[in-house]
Amino acid sequence: QVRLVESGGGLVQAGRSLRLSCAASGRTFRWNPMGWFRQAPGKERDFVAGMAGIGSSTSSADSVKGRFTVSRDFAKNTLYLQMSNLKPEDTAVYYCAASTRFIDSVVRLSVSEYDYWGQGTQVTVSS
Repeated sequence: QVRLVESGGGLVQAGRSLRLSCAASGRTFRWNPMGWFRQAPGKERDFVAGMAGIGSSTSSADSVKGRFTVSRDFAKNTLYLQMSNLKPEDTAVYYCAASTRFIDSVVRLSVSEYDYWGQGTQVTVSS
């Protein structure tokens, strides 16, 4: 059974940092794209940051550029999201996602391009 399990969320003050982790089990996503999305109450699930399956290409949303960094530990089959200088508008449930449909150097940005999802972890940033 394939599982993605996020951890590291919580309540922090604006300006602080958090690191989210996404541990994959059941199969390796070594050559597949993985990404982070977030969903605030009443809003759609939006792309935050992601990595391509081949090479080191990454991409992040304009709203988090310069503050969030995505990385992977292939040996641990784990995806990370380092979040710095957090703002109240970053408050959301953060989801990890992986796709088995692509093996290339393209970062996938759309919800529909991913077929495995974690259960989500809540990040709340107070002002």
